[in-house]
Amino acid sequence: MLFGSISYLNLLPFQLFLKRYLPDNASKMSFRYNRAVPSQINKALKRRSINAAFISSIESKKCKCTDLGIIANEKVYSVLLLEGEEAKDPASATSNRLAEVLELKGKVLIGDAALKYYLEGGEGIDMAEAWHDKTGLPFVFARLCYNRHERSIQKLAKVFAKSKVRIPQYVLKNEAKKRGITPKQLTWYLEQIYYTMGYKEKRALKKFLHA
Repeated sequence: MLFGSISYLNLLPFQLFLKRYLPDNASKMSFRYNRAVPSQINKALKRRSINAAFISSIESKKCKCTDLGIIANEKVYSVLLLEGEEAKDPASATSNRLAEVLELKGKVLIGDAALKYYLEGGEGIDMAEAWHDKTGLPFVFARLCYNRHERSIQKLAKVFAKSKVRIPQYVLKNEAKKRGITPKQLTWYLEQIYYTMGYKEKRALKKFLHA
């Protein structure tokens, strides 16, 4: 099974979970990664060069999906709209569309770069907060979808939804160093993200997809 993975901090808990969920080497060898930015992962799943991935929610309409997503209630701090000339983020799909839905003009900035920009004092509109102000709902940025291995992926999703993933200190330090932030900032950021879709999240997604 080839699993696509968004190369952003918001999926760190899921990536650690997979390492523990697949304890034997044979399973790990058959469960390979292809890491990239969201727009690349979307295309890879569509052309079936990967079997499963968290893909941009705007691209999930016609896909088989689980009830896992990358979700924020109110602020997310890593999806921003900056004042100035209008520009889409080439790494994104959902966030570019969200800016249109919210009728916001400016530069879209997502992912670890957006988080670091915010932590360094940069100013911009948090688009998850803008969505919440408009709808009173959380925002689903991505969904775990698949094109093969349905039983395995659905089982994995249900186990992860019930799991509480602990991130070891050495991982926190290593991942924080890679991105030029502190372990404390990394931990704080991950507290803004959750992954299980319930009634409100599905309602929010439907509202966005039909906007």
